[in-house]
Amino acid sequence: MALIVQKFGGTSVATTERIKNVAKRIARWKKRGHDVIVVPSAMSGETNRLIALAKEISASPDPRELDVIASTGEQVTIGLLSMALQELGLKAKSYTGPQVKVLTDSVFTKARILKIDDALIRKDLDAGYVVVVAGFQGADAEGNITTLGRGGSDTSAVALAAALHADECQIYTDVDGVYTTDPRIVPEARKLDAITFEEMLEMASLGSKVLQIRAVEFAGKYKVKLRVLSSFEDEGEGTLITVEEEKTMEQPIISGIASNRDGAKLTIFGVPDKPSVAYQILGPIADANIDVDMIIQNVSQEGLTDFSFTVNRSDYAKAKAILEQSAAGLGARGVTGDNKTCKVSIIGVGMHSHPGIASQMFSALGAEGINIQMISTSEIKLSVVIEEKYLELAVRILHRTFGLDKE
Repeated sequence: MALIVQKFGGTSVATTERIKNVAKRIARWKKRGHDVIVVPSAMSGETNRLIALAKEISASPDPRELDVIASTGEQVTIGLLSMALQELGLKAKSYTGPQVKVLTDSVFTKARILKIDDALIRKDLDAGYVVVVAGFQGADAEGNITTLGRGGSDTSAVALAAALHADECQIYTDVDGVYTTDPRIVPEARKLDAITFEEMLEMASLGSKVLQIRAVEFAGKYKVKLRVLSSFEDEGEGTLITVEEEKTMEQPIISGIASNRDGAKLTIFGVPDKPSVAYQILGPIADANIDVDMIIQNVSQEGLTDFSFTVNRSDYAKAKAILEQSAAGLGARGVTGDNKTCKVSIIGVGMHSHPGIASQMFSALGAEGINIQMISTSEIKLSVVIEEKYLELAVRILHRTFGLDKE
């Protein structure tokens, strides 16, 4: 017998019929003798509907009140799912995040979990209940309802699995696992049987939307065994996300290719090459809560340098306006930008000990006439910024170059 935490996404519980199907799936696990905790999301589209209602009242809703509203979507789901389980003859009980004492900080709309009191859940598990806990929410030390941000139900599930030392945390979604790349771009993409936490974290941060980044970070920190499964298929083992195996450490394995078409690049030309210039450029960008991704500073010539960085496309206009103000203050020659860039990345453990991987990637892209504008590396990933129009071609070429279409 094992303790299993199961998380079901919004599409999995989008209708009452799907909720009944989820209940049947949970019942099969319970009848095998396992203890089960379930963390469902709000029904598909419900959170967007609730936020839209709030914005009909106020253009800038108070964050505390917005959390009160947004958290109700999961509350509906847990009640319906518990009723569906009871209809199947199972003992089931639902709880909101605050009821099971999911303690968070007080950063409304994007709170972080600090602690979970597992006493109530353990008592119900010992009594034979399936425990259904609302994801995406908790309460701060003053009792205010908080939410964890988009995709927060993944984080709730992993945090519960960590707190209760669950044997496995299963994430049910509308795909049957993690693929070598987006199957919509490359039909030959393969489902991975297993992937390391490190690789999954890179894939999540670089564009793969199967799991929320914070959930993967949490799982890696607390060594929670994660498995991605399909809500709509009864068969299959999905993809296991776990600690890396020693046998992969020295192999030049590329596990997957991630892509993100939401990028934009900005460059400030002819900046005086002196101490603190990078701070003077990026400080105002950070003060505006704009995240910066890649950064490149050219070699100084005649005391001047060029400084480039990338931001999310939605922040492009705001960042460009700030940069133009900074350029005037620094006496720079000018600012240019491109909001039609994208990022393509190859990911895999063992890359750091095989420098030929980089040249292989650059050669494959060059042969297709794809110009690389920026490069970023880590021990297990290599990312390039290219023109957006080449994104799908680049992904297909690299997928084939590194043999990801083969078993």
